[in-house]
Amino acid sequence: MAASWLVLLALCLLLPLLLLGGWKRWRRRRAARHVVAVVLGDVGRSPRMQYHALSLAMHGFSVTLLGFCNSKPHDELLQNNRIQIVGLTELQSLAVGPRVFQYGVKVVFQAMYLLWKLMWREPGDYIFLQNPPGLPSIAVCWFVGCLCGSKLVIDWHNYGYSIMGLVHGPNHPLVLLAKWYERFFGRLSHLNLCVTNAMRKDLAENWHIRAVTVYDKPASFFKETPLDMQHRLFMKLGGMHSPFRARLEPEDPATERSAFTERYAGSRLVTRLRERPALLVSSTSWTEDEDFSILLAALEKFEQLILDGHNLPSLVCVITGKGPLREYYSRLIQQKCFQHVQVCTPWLEAEDYPLLLGSADLGVCLHTSSSGLDLPMKVVDMFGCCLPVCAVNFKCLHELVKHEENGLVFEDSEELAAQLQMLFSNFPDPAGKLNQFRKNLRELEQLRWDESWVQTVLPLVMDT
Repeated sequence: MAASWLVLLALCLLLPLLLLGGWKRWRRRRAARHVVAVVLGDVGRSPRMQYHALSLAMHGFSVTLLGFCNSKPHDELLQNNRIQIVGLTELQSLAVGPRVFQYGVKVVFQAMYLLWKLMWREPGDYIFLQNPPGLPSIAVCWFVGCLCGSKLVIDWHNYGYSIMGLVHGPNHPLVLLAKWYERFFGRLSHLNLCVTNAMRKDLAENWHIRAVTVYDKPASFFKETPLDMQHRLFMKLGGMHSPFRARLEPEDPATERSAFTERYAGSRLVTRLRERPALLVSSTSWTEDEDFSILLAALEKFEQLILDGHNLPSLVCVITGKGPLREYYSRLIQQKCFQHVQVCTPWLEAEDYPLLLGSADLGVCLHTSSSGLDLPMKVVDMFGCCLPVCAVNFKCLHELVKHEENGLVFEDSEELAAQLQMLFSNFPDPAGKLNQFRKNLRELEQLRWDESWVQTVLPLVMDT
């Protein structure tokens, strides 16, 4: 860590020369139809920016995507010769001085580091920036755009200051400063995209920023998983996570069996087990805007219903994702004494996550939005796989989840437990509510990301 900070200190001292050198380089080289995409976060966990890059490449742009490389992006991104991923180093806070001082120093160094990385890249017609995180990337990208003539496009996923407010409180000086910064520099962009109509309206009324709503849509690889692929996935995950393993070994040793499926040795035919457990899936970034104690409490109530003799299946609950509160909730899960419920918290490869959603029986979403203006992309992905969803209610959820049509909306653990009981009663029931929701999703024929992007974003980048 000390070495990285020394390198950054050297960068600060050499910054004037680096800026001059980068500016001369820009003056010599300027490629048409090139876009620089920036996310000051993990590229592998930033699907919307991956989709932007793929769509831009599909329509003739070359793309340089800058971000942290903590987890593997989707193979389509890695294999596209029009897309270059440039890894950024994630800077850790100094362990010296007050927390405000540590945070301030980190922001300053991140700004100079990002500026240096952008200065020595081929400039683009556009700089696509994900916000949040926008501190300090909005200001840096605007400054770079001024130098090289790039148009800044901000894709508003949420408000960064509202996420900070979950930790520090809405009236903390840092939060108020972040709000001013986001509003001031956000107005300097050329184009703005956002994820909901509610956010578009809020940006216009309170920030005087005109934005275009670009709803999250599932990519083409989010679809129902064929049964043989489900079996392969379950066998693979069973090697690492016990809930996916068979409860009883098959009589024929050549027969493959998971907790949900089995493949016969002779015919290689895959079938679902008659007494299989139900598979419930949730995904999360393990942050403060998702309260997983609601799900754990509902699972306890579901367990008690089984013990009381209700006709309900055993349950495998898979919660996938990475984030700061993962260890906290893992400890809570370990303290539970479930008999008929198994919970595991794997991190899945990018190619396995759509397969899991396409194999599950029900999705659960606990995202509440720090601003109340963004929508959970995990639900979009689940709907792409025709997976019904139970989602906790918040202000603009109605733009995505239609209660009693493509899923259910709940307020607390009591209501969620009642929904689980209703949906899984007599499981698997072909005439049940769960299958009706799935049928509704199949008939919906929703737009995919590429189709939506061509209608909303492509005209903007072509016209300007």
